Amino acid sequence: MSLFDKLFQKNATVDPACEPLTVYAPVKGNMIPLTEFPDPVFSEGILGKGCGIEPSDGKIYAPCDGVITTCPKSGHAVGLESSDGMEILIHIGVDTVEMKGKGFRVAVEKEQSVKKGQLLITFDRAAIKAADHPDTIAVVVANSDELGKFVCAELGKLDIGSAIYHFE
Repeated sequence: MSLFDKLFQKNATVDPACEPLTVYAPVKGNMIPLTEFPDPVFSEGILGKGCGIEPSDGKIYAPCDGVITTCPKSGHAVGLESSDGMEILIHIGVDTVEMKGKGFRVAVEKEQSVKKGQLLITFDRAAIKAADHPDTIAVVVANSDELGKFVCAELGKLDIGSAIYHFE
């Protein structure tokens, strides 16, 4: 991306500046260690390093500039490859694929380019809870072992667009 592109991105949600190998909060909420995520596939780091977020609203935004790599019709997850090569997976809740799309609305499609802060998915937190699923969000980097040292930001409350972790 050229300097001109960075200066003139249109994004009303968050500051569009993206630091290299940095993942920004895709949802407003409370950041928790990935080890506390209520699914061992994530909490044990099987899919990569990252964090969990207990959401305070039902909108998922792009955590950086990139291209959508996976976007199941169920709307419970989205994958993207960042412009600097991170393979990021955002997964909403636990076992929410069983909801078969009820309560989820996907705003992007596979192979679509996205900018940091662009709306990706909306989800109904009440519908997830009514289906007896936790709505905690996992934000992991599948190729984290290739990217260097993982450095997590301070845990706790965060806003959309806050840096949540980076690689050195």
